[in-house]
Amino acid sequence: MKLPNRNKALLSLLVAAALGGAVAADAIAQTDSGHGRSSRSAKAEVMFPNATRQEPKEKSSPKLSSKLQKLIDTFNKGEDFPGVRAQADEILANPAANNADKSLASQLAAQAAYNLDDTAGAKKYLQQAVDFNGLDNNGHYQSMLMLAQLQLQDNQYTEGLATLDKYLAETKSQKPEDLILKGQALYQSERYQEAIPVLKAGIAASPEPKDSWNQLLMAAYAEAGQSGEAVAAAEALAAKSPNDKKAQLNLASMYMQADQMAKAAAVMDKLRASGQLTDEREYKQLYSIYANTENKEKDVIAVINEGMSKGILKPDYQTYLALAQSYYYTDNIPGAIDNWKKAAPLSKDGETYLNLAKVLKNEGRTAEAKEAAQQALAKGVKKPEDAKKIINGK
Repeated sequence: MKLPNRNKALLSLLVAAALGGAVAADAIAQTDSGHGRSSRSAKAEVMFPNATRQEPKEKSSPKLSSKLQKLIDTFNKGEDFPGVRAQADEILANPAANNADKSLASQLAAQAAYNLDDTAGAKKYLQQAVDFNGLDNNGHYQSMLMLAQLQLQDNQYTEGLATLDKYLAETKSQKPEDLILKGQALYQSERYQEAIPVLKAGIAASPEPKDSWNQLLMAAYAEAGQSGEAVAAAEALAAKSPNDKKAQLNLASMYMQADQMAKAAAVMDKLRASGQLTDEREYKQLYSIYANTENKEKDVIAVINEGMSKGILKPDYQTYLALAQSYYYTDNIPGAIDNWKKAAPLSKDGETYLNLAKVLKNEGRTAEAKEAAQQALAKGVKKPEDAKKIINGK
């Protein structure tokens, strides 16, 4: 069950969280402490207490004090992001700028670039902020994490995982969000077996793990071929949220993938009975479950007719075909013929017309059978000789 790109939403939220005003506040604190003023850095929360990196002793250059303060002020106004980048680039090009100056300028320029939807520029500045190595641990590792997030968001999985692994190794972070980010990156890289223990660790580390994390773990199990574990994870999530329609739909999907059709049908029927099936995809999922279960043709018919009467199921080729086949196997031949007649014109080839022709012939409706066979030839079939036999009365 390959997750669609909607999982990038998690990355986007994490990036947005990392782009808050706290970085600017840390930046001001660093700048202040370099000029003998009362330092706010002593009051700043230590975000990475287990980090192995020694914070640099180099402070911002006195020669660039006014330029740095102007840059910070412009950034904090939150209005002139092009101006932030221009001022940062000026500092970066200044021969008098030291690593602390350049790191700070790169960090704020990265945030400005991100707010201007220039992800490539943001990544370039973030890499510089890390490489200049002039920020305190808070700023340094926030920049590194943000860089990893943007790389992963741009499907640069090799680079993103390398940056993220460096971040995790140096910070010793066991934050649930950080572990989930790595697990998601491994999943998106199709490294499902590796993703599973990381996702499990992230979920276990959180007092209130998000449902989306459990769903990601469930998908990783499924992709890794561990259907039993996937079902167990889906059952746990559904039991935790019995009124959550999405959790119940996921459980039904897991049962289907594990070929446990009776259980899948039971889950879906419960939703149907409570009036929670409101989407065409949901009705199709339910009638598909029944279509893949022995002796459930009458249920297929009931679900489709209900969905169509409510205007939820569209009268398309697949719907008519499922009805025709179900009527046929319940010996309701007129019902089957009626729905094959509706399905055949919507088919991309003539195979449905040929099936209709065969049934009509068996029912002694020769003229209609010949007409259907002609239509089959016109649309194209794999075995045109079969259609020609019906046309020739053989």
